[in-house]
Amino acid sequence: MSDTSFENDVLDELGDDKLQEIATLLGTDAEGARSVVGTTASTLSAPLQEEAAAQAPAPADDPPLQGVATLGGGLGGLLGGGMMAGALAKVAKPVATAVSKKTGLPVATVTRVIELLIPVVLAVLSKRAGRTPPRTS
Repeated sequence: MSDTSFENDVLDELGDDKLQEIATLLGTDAEGARSVVGTTASTLSAPLQEEAAAQAPAPADDPPLQGVATLGGGLGGLLGGGMMAGALAKVAKPVATAVSKKTGLPVATVTRVIELLIPVVLAVLSKRAGRTPPRTS
């Protein structure tokens, strides 16, 4: 999962209204909010990848299924049954601390931004899970 691509997908899914809500929460403009959202999304991506790898099933002799069932070896399983929401909640505090250090914002404010971003991140991951990789001939 490319950090920049993930950040862009989160920002696109967020939309202008939610971005403005975050800007108001942060006491900044849309560009400032965009920067904090980007930093938060990229900081979230690493632990999500680690969690997905930890949840990935052991390789089998059969070729892997495509789509939501696997999502690149693990995230698909996390999406089922609310496990991804649980994974996001689990990493929220360390991510808030890391983003706070990077941005100088209070941890409580960053935590609130993360709470607003969790449904957006879940939507992005769900959409990514539904994508079929391009075929190579």
